[in-house]
Amino acid sequence: MIDDTILGVDLGWVSQLESIGYRWVDGGERPTDPIEEAKKLGANTVRLRVFVNPPEYGFWVKPSKEFRGHEIKGGLVMLGFCDKDGVVGMARRVKKNGMRLMIDFHYSDHFADPMFQDVPDAWTDLDMAEKVAFHTREVLTALKDAGAVPEYVQVGNEVNTGILLPAGSRREHPEELVRFLNAGYDAVKEVCPQTCVVTHVGMGHIWEQVKAFFDVFFRHEGKTDMIGLSYYPAWFQEKHDPETFLNMLNQVWGVYRKPVVLSEIGGRDDEEEETYRLLSDTLALVERSDGKFLKGMIYWEPETNKEVMPDRYPLGAARLKGKKTLQYTKALAAYGDYVETRRK
Repeated sequence: MIDDTILGVDLGWVSQLESIGYRWVDGGERPTDPIEEAKKLGANTVRLRVFVNPPEYGFWVKPSKEFRGHEIKGGLVMLGFCDKDGVVGMARRVKKNGMRLMIDFHYSDHFADPMFQDVPDAWTDLDMAEKVAFHTREVLTALKDAGAVPEYVQVGNEVNTGILLPAGSRREHPEELVRFLNAGYDAVKEVCPQTCVVTHVGMGHIWEQVKAFFDVFFRHEGKTDMIGLSYYPAWFQEKHDPETFLNMLNQVWGVYRKPVVLSEIGGRDDEEEETYRLLSDTLALVERSDGKFLKGMIYWEPETNKEVMPDRYPLGAARLKGKKTLQYTKALAAYGDYVETRRK
């Protein structure tokens, strides 16, 4: 069971940070590769996102937007070098380190999430299902040719509201939404038949959010192998409550009968003890979930710190040790501690 648990890190910013001179050191302050160091701390899986035609310089000016009654402030955000070629290069590094790989298709030229599911600029007035299938096959074929077949593929990222809006709106065009997602699923199985396909929604600790999407998805015969959820108590200014979260996860399993992975999780980079506890407490739920359907988690961008990011993203798991030098905090040690505990 230990070897099957997903102990993941999303490292989509690594190559771009490296390109502007950032480096990482280990606990002894010796230079280290951030992928290799994450593995030493207990990670066994790396998640990499892929955009369709992202800006070459790797940044996006995210517009401000109202969401759930709140004004979400926009600004400059780092995307990472997450085009097809950039992802293939990083995937080679992941496999060289003997780690599993998850590929996360955003089906956009920039970040896709419950607020933004923008159609790629080159996809307007085209059959979206065909474009989803072509793009999925193209990227996975390149990975396969590079010897980096992913163990997991996400068809869409935080797709609560749909994908490729407005054409794939959950509320307005549910049949089209599921047609687009199924086109991605079928393309994955065509290129990589053994790969596990994940369908991922944000706000994954809120039952109403999870149910609103997956009721529609399965009603229209959506195809998936695993449900992915984002879990960020910090974004909601909520205290992490393992028992409440476990009850919610058991609801997901009870209704949909699909294994679950926490595709994204994270805590504040300046609260490393609290973030360690978040990971440790949540990993304990793997053994306690009904039928052990919870398969693990992936920390979103632990390699960075808010002082590094243009938007001061605060949920990394690294500290700044000097000029352009980063070091993982204690948080990721929860992975290695989990493995050691289960072996005893």
